[in-house]
Amino acid sequence: MAKRKPKSKITQKVKRLAETRETPFLVIDRKAIPHRYWLFQEALPDARIFYAVKANASKRIIELLQSVGCGFEVSSDQEMDLALRSGVLPKDIISSNPLKSIAFIKAAHKAGVRYFAFDSPDEVEKLATFAPGSNVYVRLSVSNEESQWPLGRKFGVETEQAVQLLTEAADKSLSPCGITFHVGSQCPSKTSWINAIKKSKQVWQMAQGKGIELKMLNIGGGFPIEHAHPVPPIAEIAKAVQEIVRREFPDDVEIFAEPGRALVGEAGILVSSVIAKAKRDGENWLYLDVGIFNGLMESLGGIQYSMHTESEDSLQKWVVAGPSCDSMDLVSNATDLPELEIGDKVYISPAGAYTTAYASQFNGISIPKIYFI
Repeated sequence: MAKRKPKSKITQKVKRLAETRETPFLVIDRKAIPHRYWLFQEALPDARIFYAVKANASKRIIELLQSVGCGFEVSSDQEMDLALRSGVLPKDIISSNPLKSIAFIKAAHKAGVRYFAFDSPDEVEKLATFAPGSNVYVRLSVSNEESQWPLGRKFGVETEQAVQLLTEAADKSLSPCGITFHVGSQCPSKTSWINAIKKSKQVWQMAQGKGIELKMLNIGGGFPIEHAHPVPPIAEIAKAVQEIVRREFPDDVEIFAEPGRALVGEAGILVSSVIAKAKRDGENWLYLDVGIFNGLMESLGGIQYSMHTESEDSLQKWVVAGPSCDSMDLVSNATDLPELEIGDKVYISPAGAYTTAYASQFNGISIPKIYFI
Protein backbone atom coordinates (compact mmCIF):
# COMPACT_ATOMS: atom_id res chain seq x y z
CA MET A 1 0.00 0.00 0.00
CA ALA A 2 1.36 3.42 -0.96
CA LYS A 3 2.34 5.85 1.77
CA ARG A 4 0.24 8.95 2.07
CA LYS A 5 -0.29 11.57 4.72
CA PRO A 6 -3.68 11.25 6.45
CA LYS A 7 -6.01 14.18 6.00
CA SER A 8 -5.76 16.87 8.66
CA LYS A 9 -8.49 16.87 11.30
CA ILE A 10 -7.86 20.42 12.52
CA THR A 11 -11.40 21.72 13.04
CA GLN A 12 -12.45 25.21 14.12
CA LYS A 13 -13.19 23.86 17.61
CA VAL A 14 -9.67 22.48 17.89
CA LYS A 15 -8.18 25.75 16.64
CA ARG A 16 -10.18 27.76 19.21
CA LEU A 17 -8.89 25.55 22.00
CA ALA A 18 -5.36 26.02 20.68
CA GLU A 19 -5.81 29.79 20.97
CA THR A 20 -6.97 29.72 24.59
CA ARG A 21 -5.36 26.67 26.27
CA GLU A 22 -1.79 26.02 27.30
CA THR A 23 -0.18 23.27 25.26
CA PRO A 24 0.35 20.40 25.09
CA PHE A 25 -3.13 19.00 25.44
CA LEU A 26 -5.21 16.17 23.99
CA VAL A 27 -8.53 16.90 22.29
CA ILE A 28 -11.07 14.06 22.17
CA ASP A 29 -14.12 14.13 19.90
CA ARG A 30 -16.78 12.73 22.20
CA LYS A 31 -19.10 11.78 19.30
CA ALA A 32 -16.39 9.79 17.52
CA ILE A 33 -16.06 7.18 20.27
CA PRO A 34 -19.65 5.84 20.26
CA HIS A 35 -19.51 6.04 16.46
CA ARG A 36 -16.44 3.82 16.36
CA TYR A 37 -18.10 1.39 18.77
CA TRP A 38 -21.14 1.03 16.53
CA LEU A 39 -18.95 0.57 13.45
CA PHE A 40 -17.09 -2.17 15.27
CA GLN A 41 -20.28 -3.82 16.51
CA GLU A 42 -21.78 -3.65 13.02
CA ALA A 43 -18.67 -5.31 11.60
CA LEU A 44 -18.75 -8.05 14.27
CA PRO A 45 -22.46 -8.42 15.10
CA ASP A 46 -22.01 -11.71 16.95
CA ALA A 47 -19.23 -10.48 19.22
CA ARG A 48 -19.31 -9.03 22.72
CA ILE A 49 -17.04 -5.99 22.70
CA PHE A 50 -14.87 -5.16 25.71
CA TYR A 51 -12.94 -1.89 25.50
CA ALA A 52 -9.31 -2.35 26.58
CA VAL A 53 -9.16 0.38 29.24
CA LYS A 54 -5.35 0.55 29.04
CA ALA A 55 -5.64 2.42 25.71
CA ASN A 56 -7.02 5.53 27.43
CA ALA A 57 -8.29 5.29 30.99
CA SER A 58 -10.35 8.48 30.91
CA LYS A 59 -13.53 8.27 33.01
CA ARG A 60 -15.37 10.26 30.34
CA ILE A 61 -14.42 7.73 27.67
CA ILE A 62 -15.60 4.84 29.83
CA GLU A 63 -18.90 6.61 30.46
CA LEU A 64 -19.38 7.25 26.72
CA LEU A 65 -18.77 3.61 25.88
CA GLN A 66 -20.80 2.30 28.81
CA SER A 67 -23.78 4.35 27.62
CA VAL A 68 -23.88 2.45 24.32
CA GLY A 69 -23.54 -1.00 25.86
CA CYS A 70 -19.81 -1.68 25.61
CA GLY A 71 -18.05 -4.00 28.04
CA PHE A 72 -14.58 -3.39 29.50
CA GLU A 73 -11.31 -5.28 29.81
CA VAL A 74 -9.23 -4.32 32.86
CA SER A 75 -5.85 -5.41 34.14
CA SER A 76 -5.48 -3.77 37.55
CA ASP A 77 -7.33 -2.63 40.66
CA GLN A 78 -7.21 0.95 39.43
CA GLU A 79 -8.75 0.17 36.03
CA MET A 80 -11.44 -1.98 37.62
CA ASP A 81 -12.29 0.66 40.24
CA LEU A 82 -12.52 3.31 37.51
CA ALA A 83 -14.93 1.16 35.50
CA LEU A 84 -17.11 0.44 38.54
CA ARG A 85 -17.16 4.12 39.55
CA SER A 86 -18.24 4.95 36.01
CA GLY A 87 -21.33 2.79 36.39
CA VAL A 88 -20.09 -0.38 34.68
CA LEU A 89 -21.62 -3.58 36.06
CA PRO A 90 -19.25 -6.40 37.12
CA LYS A 91 -20.84 -8.74 34.57
CA ASP A 92 -19.58 -6.40 31.83
CA ILE A 93 -15.95 -6.54 33.01
CA ILE A 94 -13.32 -9.12 32.09
CA SER A 95 -9.59 -9.33 32.82
CA SER A 96 -7.36 -10.70 30.07
CA ASN A 97 -4.00 -9.88 31.67
CA PRO A 98 -2.52 -13.34 32.42
CA LEU A 99 -0.32 -11.79 35.14
CA LYS A 100 -2.53 -10.61 37.98
CA SER A 101 -1.61 -9.73 41.52
CA ILE A 102 -3.31 -11.60 44.32
CA ALA A 103 -4.72 -8.30 45.60
CA PHE A 104 -6.36 -7.62 42.23
CA ILE A 105 -7.77 -11.15 41.93
CA LYS A 106 -9.30 -10.87 45.40
CA ALA A 107 -10.77 -7.43 44.72
CA ALA A 108 -12.14 -8.39 41.32
CA HIS A 109 -13.74 -11.58 42.58
CA LYS A 110 -15.25 -9.73 45.54
CA ALA A 111 -16.66 -7.10 43.17
CA GLY A 112 -18.33 -9.78 41.04
CA VAL A 113 -15.94 -10.03 38.06
CA ARG A 114 -15.99 -13.62 36.84
CA TYR A 115 -13.88 -13.82 33.65
CA PHE A 116 -10.08 -14.15 33.91
CA ALA A 117 -7.30 -15.12 31.49
CA PHE A 118 -4.33 -17.29 32.50
CA ASP A 119 -1.25 -18.86 30.89
CA SER A 120 0.71 -20.56 33.66
CA PRO A 121 0.23 -23.14 36.46
CA ASP A 122 0.84 -20.48 39.12
CA GLU A 123 -1.95 -18.33 37.69
CA VAL A 124 -4.31 -21.32 37.80
CA GLU A 125 -3.38 -21.82 41.45
CA LYS A 126 -3.96 -18.14 42.31
CA LEU A 127 -7.34 -18.05 40.58
CA ALA A 128 -8.46 -21.31 42.19
CA THR A 129 -7.50 -19.98 45.62
CA PHE A 130 -8.71 -16.39 45.40
CA ALA A 131 -11.41 -16.49 42.69
CA PRO A 132 -12.93 -19.98 43.03
CA GLY A 133 -15.55 -20.97 40.47
CA SER A 134 -14.56 -18.26 38.01
CA ASN A 135 -14.74 -18.59 34.23
CA VAL A 136 -11.16 -18.83 33.01
CA TYR A 137 -9.70 -18.77 29.51
CA VAL A 138 -6.21 -19.73 28.41
CA ARG A 139 -3.90 -17.31 26.54
CA LEU A 140 -2.54 -19.00 23.41
CA SER A 141 0.76 -17.96 21.87
CA VAL A 142 0.28 -16.77 18.26
CA SER A 143 2.41 -14.99 15.68
CA ASN A 144 2.84 -11.22 16.11
CA GLU A 145 5.12 -10.76 13.12
CA GLU A 146 2.66 -8.60 11.15
CA SER A 147 1.97 -6.15 13.99
CA GLN A 148 3.68 -2.82 14.56
CA TRP A 149 3.74 -3.37 18.33
CA PRO A 150 4.37 -7.08 19.08
CA LEU A 151 3.05 -8.57 22.32
CA GLY A 152 3.87 -12.23 21.74
CA ARG A 153 7.02 -13.06 23.67
CA LYS A 154 5.77 -12.08 27.12
CA PHE A 155 2.47 -13.96 27.01
CA GLY A 156 0.84 -17.18 25.89
CA VAL A 157 1.49 -20.93 25.65
CA GLU A 158 1.55 -23.47 22.85
CA THR A 159 -1.32 -25.86 22.09
CA GLU A 160 -0.41 -28.86 24.27
CA GLN A 161 0.40 -26.73 27.30
CA ALA A 162 -2.82 -24.77 26.77
CA VAL A 163 -4.82 -28.00 26.99
CA GLN A 164 -2.86 -29.10 30.06
CA LEU A 165 -3.60 -25.78 31.79
CA LEU A 166 -7.30 -26.00 30.93
CA THR A 167 -7.34 -29.49 32.46
CA GLU A 168 -5.60 -28.25 35.61
CA ALA A 169 -8.13 -25.42 35.90
CA ALA A 170 -11.03 -27.89 35.69
CA ASP A 171 -9.40 -30.10 38.33
CA LYS A 172 -9.19 -27.12 40.69
CA SER A 173 -12.91 -26.26 40.50
CA LEU A 174 -12.49 -23.40 38.10
CA SER A 175 -14.66 -23.22 35.00
CA PRO A 176 -12.47 -23.37 31.84
CA CYS A 177 -14.60 -21.53 29.31
CA GLY A 178 -12.43 -20.56 26.38
CA ILE A 179 -9.31 -19.47 24.56
CA THR A 180 -7.82 -16.05 23.97
CA PHE A 181 -4.95 -14.72 21.88
CA HIS A 182 -3.49 -11.40 20.74
CA VAL A 183 -2.01 -10.87 17.26
CA GLY A 184 -0.14 -7.75 18.42
CA SER A 185 -1.12 -4.11 18.52
CA GLN A 186 -1.72 -2.19 15.28
CA CYS A 187 -1.93 -5.34 13.13
CA PRO A 188 -3.10 -4.75 9.54
CA SER A 189 -3.06 -8.41 8.45
CA LYS A 190 -6.31 -10.39 8.50
CA THR A 191 -4.16 -13.49 7.95
CA SER A 192 -2.83 -13.06 11.50
CA TRP A 193 -6.34 -13.53 12.90
CA ILE A 194 -7.11 -16.39 10.53
CA ASN A 195 -4.00 -18.32 11.59
CA ALA A 196 -4.61 -17.60 15.28
CA ILE A 197 -8.20 -18.83 15.03
CA LYS A 198 -7.10 -22.02 13.27
CA LYS A 199 -4.59 -22.63 16.06
CA SER A 200 -7.31 -21.98 18.63
CA LYS A 201 -9.46 -24.62 16.92
CA GLN A 202 -6.73 -27.19 17.58
CA VAL A 203 -6.81 -26.40 21.30
CA TRP A 204 -10.61 -26.45 21.29
CA GLN A 205 -10.69 -29.96 19.80
CA MET A 206 -7.89 -31.27 22.03
CA ALA A 207 -9.69 -29.93 25.10
CA GLN A 208 -12.92 -31.55 23.94
CA GLY A 209 -11.05 -34.84 23.75
CA LYS A 210 -10.20 -34.39 27.45
CA GLY A 211 -13.86 -33.86 28.32
CA ILE A 212 -13.60 -30.06 28.55
CA GLU A 213 -16.39 -28.29 26.69
CA LEU A 214 -15.34 -24.75 25.86
CA LYS A 215 -17.81 -22.04 24.83
CA MET A 216 -15.90 -18.80 24.21
CA LEU A 217 -13.27 -17.56 21.75
CA ASN A 218 -11.65 -14.22 22.62
CA ILE A 219 -9.99 -12.72 19.52
CA GLY A 220 -8.27 -9.99 21.56
CA GLY A 221 -7.40 -6.57 20.21
CA GLY A 222 -4.82 -5.24 17.78
CA PHE A 223 -7.26 -3.83 15.23
CA PRO A 224 -5.41 -1.09 13.34
CA ILE A 225 -6.08 2.57 12.72
CA GLU A 226 -4.41 4.82 10.14
CA HIS A 227 -1.18 6.36 11.31
CA ALA A 228 1.37 7.05 8.58
CA HIS A 229 0.15 4.27 6.30
CA PRO A 230 -3.30 3.18 5.11
CA VAL A 231 -4.75 0.15 6.87
CA PRO A 232 -7.61 -2.17 5.95
CA PRO A 233 -11.00 -1.18 7.39
CA ILE A 234 -12.26 -3.03 10.45
CA ALA A 235 -15.02 -4.54 8.31
CA GLU A 236 -12.45 -6.32 6.11
CA ILE A 237 -10.72 -7.95 9.08
CA ALA A 238 -14.06 -8.69 10.73
CA LYS A 239 -15.36 -10.44 7.60
CA ALA A 240 -12.33 -12.74 7.57
CA VAL A 241 -12.76 -13.45 11.30
CA GLN A 242 -16.42 -14.29 10.94
CA GLU A 243 -15.87 -16.58 7.97
CA ILE A 244 -13.19 -18.65 9.69
CA VAL A 245 -15.09 -18.82 13.00
CA ARG A 246 -18.28 -19.99 11.27
CA ARG A 247 -16.32 -22.62 9.38
CA GLU A 248 -14.23 -23.94 12.28
CA PHE A 249 -16.31 -23.46 15.45
CA PRO A 250 -19.75 -24.52 16.73
CA ASP A 251 -22.70 -22.26 15.89
CA ASP A 252 -23.18 -21.32 19.55
CA VAL A 253 -19.59 -20.20 20.21
CA GLU A 254 -19.38 -16.91 22.10
CA ILE A 255 -17.00 -14.39 20.53
CA PHE A 256 -15.28 -11.76 22.66
CA ALA A 257 -13.21 -8.89 21.21
CA GLU A 258 -11.04 -6.34 23.02
CA PRO A 259 -10.42 -3.27 20.84
CA GLY A 260 -8.63 -0.35 22.45
CA ARG A 261 -6.85 1.75 19.85
CA ALA A 262 -9.60 0.97 17.30
CA LEU A 263 -12.25 2.66 19.48
CA VAL A 264 -10.43 5.75 20.72
CA GLY A 265 -7.30 6.34 18.65
CA GLU A 266 -8.81 8.32 15.80
CA ALA A 267 -10.92 10.39 18.21
CA GLY A 268 -7.90 12.27 19.55
CA ILE A 269 -5.53 15.04 18.43
CA LEU A 270 -2.52 16.20 20.45
CA VAL A 271 -2.03 19.95 20.23
CA SER A 272 1.58 21.02 20.77
CA SER A 273 3.73 24.12 20.35
CA VAL A 274 7.17 24.69 18.87
CA ILE A 275 9.53 25.56 21.72
CA ALA A 276 12.89 25.55 19.87
CA LYS A 277 14.58 25.10 16.48
CA ALA A 278 18.11 24.24 15.41
CA LYS A 279 20.29 23.26 12.47
CA ARG A 280 22.51 20.25 13.21
CA ASP A 281 24.78 18.54 10.67
CA GLY A 282 22.68 19.87 7.82
CA GLU A 283 19.40 18.72 9.36
CA ASN A 284 16.47 20.89 10.45
CA TRP A 285 15.52 20.17 14.05
CA LEU A 286 12.16 21.10 15.55
CA TYR A 287 11.48 20.78 19.28
CA LEU A 288 7.92 20.47 20.58
CA ASP A 289 6.49 20.67 24.09
CA VAL A 290 5.30 17.06 23.77
CA GLY A 291 7.62 14.14 23.15
CA ILE A 292 8.43 10.54 24.00
CA PHE A 293 8.08 10.83 27.75
CA ASN A 294 4.93 12.95 28.06
CA GLY A 295 2.74 11.64 25.27
CA LEU A 296 4.40 9.99 22.28
CA MET A 297 6.00 6.91 23.86
CA GLU A 298 4.87 4.65 21.01
CA SER A 299 7.28 6.43 18.69
CA LEU A 300 10.01 4.33 20.33
CA GLY A 301 8.33 1.21 18.93
CA GLY A 302 8.00 2.58 15.42
CA ILE A 303 4.47 4.01 15.58
CA GLN A 304 4.38 7.07 13.32
CA TYR A 305 2.09 10.06 13.75
CA SER A 306 0.70 12.51 11.25
CA MET A 307 1.67 16.12 11.98
CA HIS A 308 -0.15 19.15 10.60
CA THR A 309 0.04 22.91 11.02
CA GLU A 310 -2.14 25.83 10.03
CA SER A 311 0.55 27.08 7.64
CA GLU A 312 0.25 26.31 3.93
CA ASP A 313 3.88 27.11 3.12
CA SER A 314 6.01 24.62 1.21
CA LEU A 315 7.16 21.55 3.15
CA GLN A 316 10.64 20.47 4.15
CA LYS A 317 12.11 17.61 6.17
CA TRP A 318 12.39 18.05 9.93
CA VAL A 319 13.78 15.95 12.74
CA VAL A 320 11.13 16.30 15.45
CA ALA A 321 12.06 15.94 19.12
CA GLY A 322 10.40 16.45 22.48
CA PRO A 323 11.14 18.88 25.33
CA SER A 324 13.16 16.76 27.76
CA CYS A 325 16.93 16.79 28.24
CA ASP A 326 17.13 13.10 27.27
CA SER A 327 18.49 12.21 23.81
CA MET A 328 15.96 9.35 23.54
CA ASP A 329 13.25 12.00 23.27
CA LEU A 330 13.20 11.77 19.48
CA VAL A 331 9.76 11.52 17.85
CA SER A 332 10.63 11.41 14.14
CA ASN A 333 13.75 11.50 11.97
CA ALA A 334 11.91 12.82 8.91
CA THR A 335 8.59 14.65 9.06
CA ASP A 336 7.33 16.98 6.32
CA LEU A 337 6.41 20.36 7.82
CA PRO A 338 6.61 24.00 6.70
CA GLU A 339 9.00 26.54 8.16
CA LEU A 340 7.68 27.23 11.66
CA GLU A 341 8.39 29.80 14.37
CA ILE A 342 8.60 29.50 18.13
CA GLY A 343 5.07 29.28 19.50
CA ASP A 344 3.47 27.89 16.32
CA LYS A 345 1.09 24.99 16.86
CA VAL A 346 1.65 21.45 15.59
CA TYR A 347 -1.34 19.09 15.57
CA ILE A 348 -0.52 15.40 16.04
CA SER A 349 -2.86 12.53 15.23
CA PRO A 350 -4.24 9.94 15.68
CA ALA A 351 -3.55 10.45 19.36
CA GLY A 352 -6.56 9.18 21.32
CA ALA A 353 -4.84 5.93 22.36
CA TYR A 354 -1.60 5.23 24.23
CA THR A 355 -0.55 8.87 24.49
CA THR A 356 -1.62 10.26 27.86
CA ALA A 357 -2.01 6.62 28.98
CA TYR A 358 1.75 6.05 28.61
CA ALA A 359 2.83 9.54 29.66
CA SER A 360 4.99 10.34 32.68
CA GLN A 361 6.19 13.52 34.33
CA PHE A 362 9.84 12.82 33.59
CA ASN A 363 11.99 15.94 33.84
CA GLY A 364 9.12 17.64 35.67
CA ILE A 365 7.19 18.07 32.41
CA SER A 366 3.42 17.82 32.77
CA ILE A 367 1.22 15.18 31.18
CA PRO A 368 -1.14 16.74 28.62
CA LYS A 369 -4.63 17.61 29.86
CA ILE A 370 -7.61 16.14 28.04
CA TYR A 371 -10.43 18.27 26.63
CA PHE A 372 -13.62 16.82 25.13
CA ILE A 373 -15.40 18.61 22.29
